[in-house]
Amino acid sequence: MKHTIQVRIFRGEHQYVAECLDLPVVTEAPTLEELTIKIQEAISLHLEGEDLEELGLAPSPTILATLELQAVA
Repeated sequence: MKHTIQVRIFRGEHQYVAECLDLPVVTEAPTLEELTIKIQEAISLHLEGEDLEELGLAPSPTILATLELQAVA
């Protein structure tokens, strides 16, 4: 039973992109603040009415986001 939903955040050509690694959810926004709100809403909508146990998720899972940065060198 997973207690976290993993999300990968990276900079696309024009916007930030959040790609959920555990669910088929992807969204984008011009700022990280907006992206945070949009990925929470998208995951919530995706899980609405679903049986979390059937999806292998614990009740009230948290979202763990990893921000991918470009190398400096």
